[in-house]
Amino acid sequence: MRQRKRGIVHMEESTGIDLAPMLDFVLNLLIFFIITAVFLKEVGITVSRPNSSTSAEKSESSSIVILIAANGEITVDRKVVDQRSVRAKIESLHAQKPDDPVVVAADPGAATGILVDVIDQVRQGGVQAVSIAPTKS
Repeated sequence: MRQRKRGIVHMEESTGIDLAPMLDFVLNLLIFFIITAVFLKEVGITVSRPNSSTSAEKSESSSIVILIAANGEITVDRKVVDQRSVRAKIESLHAQKPDDPVVVAADPGAATGILVDVIDQVRQGGVQAVSIAPTKS
């Protein structure tokens, strides 16, 4: 029989970093974000801008214009109205001119909340074609 030499076996230690768990984690995060991105719904206001200045002036002449001043004063069709009565005024004007779009022109110093409230009231009044325009300074 042969005798085996009894010696100490030295195993080489690996000094590298195992990247497999980190890659698994990153891929799981990627899959999670891709799946949740499908279910996100962005909330916003659709803004339709005219292509040129001549078309903007032309569309304003045949549209219902709402002006919002910096102090919060709202003017619908050259008449000052209360913020709560915008919907009723738009409903009556829309009944007279059903094809005319609504242009909301807000002063840069006007509160954004008033602008959003006016646009909501216009849409509740039955007009879906709402445009936003800057006021002429």
